Amino acid sequence: MLNLERLRVLRAVATTGSIVGAADTLHVTTSAVSQQIGRLEREVGQSLVERQGRGIRLTEAGRRLADHADKLLTHAEHVEATMAAHRGTVAGHLTIATFATAARGLLPVVLHDLRAHPDLTVSLSEQEPHEAIPALTRGRLDIAIVQDWHDNRLRLPDTLSRQQLTHDTFDVAMAAHHPLAARDTVTVDDLRDEAWITWPPDQICHDWLTATLGPTHLRIAHTASEHSTQLALVATDLGIALIPRLGRDPAPPTVRFVPLTPSPTRDIYALWRTAAASHPAITATVDALVRHCRSELSRPTGD
Repeated sequence: MLNLERLRVLRAVATTGSIVGAADTLHVTTSAVSQQIGRLEREVGQSLVERQGRGIRLTEAGRRLADHADKLLTHAEHVEATMAAHRGTVAGHLTIATFATAARGLLPVVLHDLRAHPDLTVSLSEQEPHEAIPALTRGRLDIAIVQDWHDNRLRLPDTLSRQQLTHDTFDVAMAAHHPLAARDTVTVDDLRDEAWITWPPDQICHDWLTATLGPTHLRIAHTASEHSTQLALVATDLGIALIPRLGRDPAPPTVRFVPLTPSPTRDIYALWRTAAASHPAITATVDALVRHCRSELSRPTGD
């Protein structure tokens, strides 16, 4: 009988291409990875890895076993989730990753609600979707909360399931004395000559703003990852910013939020591996996310 933990190690070596990468993925030492591969080789009676320069690569036998490992591990996870569902107890350790505004606007209340299950522990980390989705697929996370833009849809592996949580709308933040601050709405054309305070170029929201305004008309004055920093800069009339309603920080009194027409929105989803869908911890967490979104985020948001 093949050892599932050793198969996880082999899969990590296959997906990362190295012992070091596998160790980082699994949060173990490189010697532990090497030992597990050696034991797996003795189990199957064949060499699974071979040296290539300073690194390693899988042998033909290693590639074949790694291909089967995904199916075996998925099946094992499904069996484990089924048995946990039969037991009916919300228990174990759950890992969740999400982007910053959802971590601030969604997770505190949800994590508090999950404390009703004393046998469940939850760990939260901030990750952008391009980091969280591969980690979820490889088993490093249990749930990922991601943002999906209408004109830049996420591509999800077939092994993942999803639940839409909410739509999130963005408004334009500007100084209260700005000529457009008294308007009921503004359009993109109204803003083409403005100085913008936006996110760094490696973030999804920055890419959306660039695509919407076009690089010719997007004049970036300042960049900041934190919305509180962006709002502080807006308050001193150093530019305007596009701020989501989800997890919105209290704004300085000299800042006004004006809706943009058409409204830029993103969809917020919870993702998990389909094989683990019936696990009570997954079900309880997704239910708590949906319940919070329906009761809180549907309320009108003012300045």
